Amino acid sequence: MDLRRTVIDNRHYIGIMPDSSQKKRNIELMRSAHSTAAAYDPSISQTKIHAMNQLQNIWIANTEGLLVQDMRVYTRLGISAVAEDGDQKQSGFSGPGAFAGHEFLESLDIEEHARKASRIAVTMAKAGYAPSGRLPVIIDNGFGGVLFHEACGHGLESTAVAPGSSVFAGKIGEQVASPLVTAVDDGTIQNAWGSLNIDDEGAKTQRNVLIENGILKGYLIDRMGSRRMGMPSTGSGRRQSYKFAPASRMNNTFICNGTSTREEIIANTEYGIYAKSMGGGSVNTATSDFNFAVQEAYIIRNGKIAEPVKGATLIGKGIDCLSKIDMVGNNLEHGQGMCGSVSGSLPVNCGQPTIRVSEMTVGGRKGE
Repeated sequence: MDLRRTVIDNRHYIGIMPDSSQKKRNIELMRSAHSTAAAYDPSISQTKIHAMNQLQNIWIANTEGLLVQDMRVYTRLGISAVAEDGDQKQSGFSGPGAFAGHEFLESLDIEEHARKASRIAVTMAKAGYAPSGRLPVIIDNGFGGVLFHEACGHGLESTAVAPGSSVFAGKIGEQVASPLVTAVDDGTIQNAWGSLNIDDEGAKTQRNVLIENGILKGYLIDRMGSRRMGMPSTGSGRRQSYKFAPASRMNNTFICNGTSTREEIIANTEYGIYAKSMGGGSVNTATSDFNFAVQEAYIIRNGKIAEPVKGATLIGKGIDCLSKIDMVGNNLEHGQGMCGSVSGSLPVNCGQPTIRVSEMTVGGRKGE
């Protein structure tokens, strides 16, 4: 077998490589985060801070003669805070990360992220309970994109599409979302948390348009999916380590900018829920049924953000939710997370501008 080494173009700037000499500085940054978060309010009872500097060396060879080497550097800061108000305990979190070196930690406004985590915890601990029913829901930018990631993105991976176990299977060219929605998965964004030079099958990552103006344009396809579906790989084969087989996975998945401002979206909503910060959730890719917790939520009343509410969950079908997006903001941002699936836990970006879904089922408390 003739192994031909492939030279990979490095798209990402790494300033300070991870090494043991950074431990002392990391501890200083973590202590600063703890002090700021703990001092935010007397109700803060606990904080948890972690800093990650990870170096991963990659070698990929296959029976088709591919031999490729790459290096991945991940850096992230995680800040959790818990607030208590009587018998109520609520948590808040902020977790910025990047495909970058230690310089990323040094560039962060540590105190701002610490205050954010504590603000969420304190606000929700003192909040009343969310109402339940069918309501308009505004989902804020950044990590709000986790709803699209989970409820729709996984259903666009060939792992689910190839065997026909996705609601999106066989729908290329069909209208699957509001005409306001264009969604992309892009593994090439410089220094983004979910970016790579190559996927874990040696293919260069690329920008993949999934939905354009509401029309389904493509899927995320690994080599196995390519063979099964008769479609080219999209550079989406990923795995946590050699202990897992590669599978089609997302990188940086987001809804593109629209034309409305956040202020316009809120002002045009008489009554509803403002999901400022999303939590975790689950989805059935075969049906696109989802259930998501909202980490920080507020009532919208008379076109203005009113009182905070806790305990809100968003329930529905991803494909229905996409069709009911009736306003899309112009303030795209990305949030960082870890995505678990058949090929392990991987860094991913979830992004979007502020969006409004005209009607969703909100789980809360009856009569609230």
